[in-house]
Amino acid sequence: MKFISLIVVATLSFAGCSTVTGVAERFGLNPRSADAVDDVQAPVDPFIKDQPAIEAAVLTPATAAPAPSAAAQTAEALDTTTAAQRAAASAPATTGVRKLGTTIVSLGSPAEPGLWLKTPLVQAEAQGRVTNPANGKSSLVTLIPIDGPATGGSRMSLSALRLIEASLTDLTEVEVSVEG
Repeated sequence: MKFISLIVVATLSFAGCSTVTGVAERFGLNPRSADAVDDVQAPVDPFIKDQPAIEAAVLTPATAAPAPSAAAQTAEALDTTTAAQRAAASAPATTGVRKLGTTIVSLGSPAEPGLWLKTPLVQAEAQGRVTNPANGKSSLVTLIPIDGPATGGSRMSLSALRLIEASLTDLTEVEVSVEG
């Protein structure tokens, strides 16, 4: 029953449901309270077997954003990056850029704010850039390592997907590079 509950919660979170906490409580999954901010960890993907817990990313000021409100239900409301952040993130890189490769991305948790990409292309957290080859648009992101082969897929933040004008529901191929 708990596995089915996890599937329901995951499905609702991908559908943009902001009441996942209420649904989780209804199924007895004991979601974190709003007061438990000190021990925040990135969620573990329930569909990847034996995945270790990933510590919450320390986003840079350029890629960080406040958490969306509990009432947020649209992509616009869930994307809490500022216009200034979006302009800075989409500006061309000013330092050296080293291409890491390409990856297929899907929408990560819409409740996790900021500009980030969780990918097996990096071994350590770093500042990088993702580019949508279909239209040439790019975004500065915090690259967060996840386990898996380099050919494995990646998860991207709602804000970054919107900035590069990629589909929120389809799989999109992006070019990933590291800056600095």
